[in-house]
Amino acid sequence: MSDKAEDGRVLTLPAGRVSAAPVTDNMPARFGVRSVFVRDLVLRCLIGVHDHERDTPQRVRINLDLTVVEDGRPIDDKLANVVCYEEILSRVRAIVTRRHVKLVETLAEDIAAACFTDAAVQSARVRLEKLDVFADTASVGVEIERLNSEV
Repeated sequence: MSDKAEDGRVLTLPAGRVSAAPVTDNMPARFGVRSVFVRDLVLRCLIGVHDHERDTPQRVRINLDLTVVEDGRPIDDKLANVVCYEEILSRVRAIVTRRHVKLVETLAEDIAAACFTDAAVQSARVRLEKLDVFADTASVGVEIERLNSEV
């Protein structure tokens, strides 16, 4: 996979590697990229624009793909040296249950922002699905991808 930097240089990831974020020319070549993910987290929350959605919790499914820039330091088998998906899950659960939200887009943006509380997270792809809206669909929702402006 390759892409062009603003100055025309070609930037390449090893074959078979996929990044949730574009490889940029300000990403030092000696650093690697790690993907941290959450699959099929199903929670109940108050979400929607209709009156009946204000009082009745709905099931939502959340999937996260986080791109983490490795800084070259060894992990040393220490949780403090990696992005902790348990902490990410705690933040997501708190956001989903804190208040009624009208739009799935708003909730997805809030979740993406919470992922960036860990400075190592370079990008976040958030897929948010409402599971019980229409009888003839498995789900409806939104997927966003955001870059951490602090990285």
